[in-house]
Order: sequence, then structure tokens, then C-alpha cells
Amino acid sequence: MKTRAAVLHGVGAPLVIEELELQPPRANEVLVRVHAAGVCRSDLQVMTGTTPHVLPAVLGHEGAGVVVKCGSESSNLRPGDRVIFNWAPACGQCFYCDIRRPALCSVTKDAIWAGVMQDGTPRMFLGKHPVYQYCALGCFSEYVVVAEAACVPLPTNLKIPMPVAALIGCCVTTGVGVVLNTARVPAGSDVVVYGAGGVGLSVVLGARLVGAGLVLAVDPVRDRRIRAAEFGADATLAGNEGDASIVRERTGSRGADYVIEATGIPSVQEACLEAVRPGGTLVLAGLAPVGSSTNFPAARITRREITITGSYYGTSVPKDDFLRYASYYLEGKLPLDSMITRQYPLEEVMRAYEDLEHGRLIRGVLLMDG
Repeated sequence: MKTRAAVLHGVGAPLVIEELELQPPRANEVLVRVHAAGVCRSDLQVMTGTTPHVLPAVLGHEGAGVVVKCGSESSNLRPGDRVIFNWAPACGQCFYCDIRRPALCSVTKDAIWAGVMQDGTPRMFLGKHPVYQYCALGCFSEYVVVAEAACVPLPTNLKIPMPVAALIGCCVTTGVGVVLNTARVPAGSDVVVYGAGGVGLSVVLGARLVGAGLVLAVDPVRDRRIRAAEFGADATLAGNEGDASIVRERTGSRGADYVIEATGIPSVQEACLEAVRPGGTLVLAGLAPVGSSTNFPAARITRREITITGSYYGTSVPKDDFLRYASYYLEGKLPLDSMITRQYPLEEVMRAYEDLEHGRLIRGVLLMDG
């Protein structure tokens, strides 16, 4: 069958809308009609070459849609199921899956980052040439074939809008999960988040969800600071050199119990350390450029007993957490509609990324059906 998709042909090149040939789903795969896909900075990093990926490729890893057809041996999905894409599908049997850390699965990761299915072969073609799917999803496309494990079905009682479902597939799960799963922030704790994009705002929502004490957001973009305050941040800062001093002033001269870095910028990661209290925790949730390094003063970390940890996909179990966050949305605990700044048709994908680069978006969403 045919599908229209946004294809990246080279680093630094614009995404081009192409008509691709899409092969049918094979064993343990499904054909999905994509309805909504989030405009995420991780895809931009592939466009700029910050994150290397085999090309040409269809980008998009934060999305939701409806199952159209199931391949053989499909056991959990049926045509008509509404699903959220999981960009880190797991085998369910390895060491990491056994300890409920599916994002670290040692079996599926190679195919995911190669942009192919688990059997090592592609499903999208431009003429006779393969087109790869970012995160083995490539949801900047009207239709995709993906692994069944890459889809989390929404029960009929969780009637959430497709754009909201798409955000749960990445930024919400990453940000809220940092608070609930990675750091396990106790009620009353002081939380500072650096970066107030989709992930950072989700951190703010997660902090409010657990009853955190002081919640402070740091971002140089004024509109994001305003939105962070609307989402529950007690105060916002613009990302200046003296911000760590202000954090200490607001926390009894100690520093924050939990500092969460959501930009992936090494210099920001280094600045975050100054805002952590002795005995506190710094969580690195932003995806830094591949090959970059961050310099931390080891003696200070040791003497202050500061814990530094990474958080990948919010340390989530998507089949459980996606549904939990969808329920929180319906209960009014996660006002995710307010995170969506603008919606675009697929043809305006480059306009969406221009808006993202210029700080005009909290989260943009592509609507494949216009």
C-alpha cells in the first residue's frame, strides 16, 4: 500500500513529503493509521546530525493512532484498537525486562536504533530503496507498520483525544516518570527543573501530583516560564548565572532536594549541580548530544553525598504508565491540553520545527488527517 510521510534524506536537509510503499505487517507486527504525532526536539537532533541515524528516514516517535490490520501471531491487538506508540518496545524476557526496566531491554534496542523491524528488515520503501523508521516507528506518516510490542492499546473507558495520547507516548511519560519512577519524589520535597519544554512541564505536573513543596522552573524563554507557572511552578527563573543562589535562598540556604535537568545541554547539566543540596539528587533526563561529555567536580559530589542518576523514558513501564497517565488526564490531574501550543497538518512539518527552534512551541502536534 501507499503512505505519505515526511522523509529526511540528509543531515541539515528539510523534511520532504514523499509517497512511500509500505509493506504489509509480518508476524508480531501491526499496520496502524497514525492520527497524531508530537513535534519533539529528539527528532530535530536527527535532522541536525546531533543524533546519528541511518538515512533516508521517516522521523517521529511520539504518536498515537488506530490499528488497521494485524500480522500473524498478533495476540494483544485487534483492528480498531486505539493505541499509543511506545518507542522502546521490549522483549519481555531479558534481565532488564524481568526487573521491570523495559526501556533498557538488551534484545530489541539494536533494531530500534537501526530503524528496522525486529527481524532486521525495513517496511518502508521509496521505489526500490529502503526508508528507515526512527525508533522503528516513523510516525510522521499517515500509516506505519510497527512491532505489536510498540503499541499500547487504550481501553474503551479511556477516551482521550489523539493529540493528548501522542504526548503520553514520550514527553509526558518522560517528565512525569522522572518524578514518580526515577526519583520517587516524596511529598513536601523541593523540586527544581531546568528546561520548561514538554518534558520540563511534565516534571512540574508530576511534582504537583506527588505534593512537592517548592516547585521552581528554569528556562530562558519567557512564554515557557509563564506556562510553567500556570502548570503549578511556585517561581520561575530565566537561566542566569545567579539562579543557583536564588534556589538556595528559597530553600533555607540548602539547595533543592531534587534537581531535574530536562534540556540535555552539558553546560546546563553542570550548572544544575550548584542547585542541589548536600544529600540531594540530580536527575539527568534531557538527551545530550551523542559523543558529548559533562564535567562534574568529583570531590564536591563525594563530600556532599550528592546522587546523580540518569532517567531514560521516565524509568517507565509503558503498558502500565501510559494508562495511568491517561487516567490522570481524565481525572483532571494532568491538564495536558494546555501543553499543546499548536496543531499542524503533515505538510507543515517544517513550519512546526521552525516554530520549535524559535521557542514558539511548548508542544506542537502533527495531525495526519488534517
